[in-house]
Amino acid sequence: MFSFLSYLKNRTRKKPVSRLTPAEAKQKMESEQVIVIDVRRPDEFAQGHIPNAINLPNETIVHTALSELKKEDAVLLVYCRSGHRSAQAANKLVQLGYKHVYDFGGLLQWPYEITKEEEK
Repeated sequence: MFSFLSYLKNRTRKKPVSRLTPAEAKQKMESEQVIVIDVRRPDEFAQGHIPNAINLPNETIVHTALSELKKEDAVLLVYCRSGHRSAQAANKLVQLGYKHVYDFGGLLQWPYEITKEEEK
């Protein structure tokens, strides 16, 4: 009985999150229809983020993803500051049923353009 339950558990495991380098993530952003997700806090996001990224903080992503990210087959590129929160958030997205989730670490490794929120 135990081995059968283990077998079922292993068969229902979600696909692991794929890791990308910053260069690979940039290439996907330029060549594919993707959603770039910054999982830092809103105050961190306002200080600078990748252009066209949306802010879905890691702490609340389980509650906001389904309403903000309509298609489970969307290609999601996830990042944070250093890579720790993005790994957590990417795994949460996979558990929610998203099929194409890529973690490309943090802004500390991002050598490309970032943008800041306009002063209001």
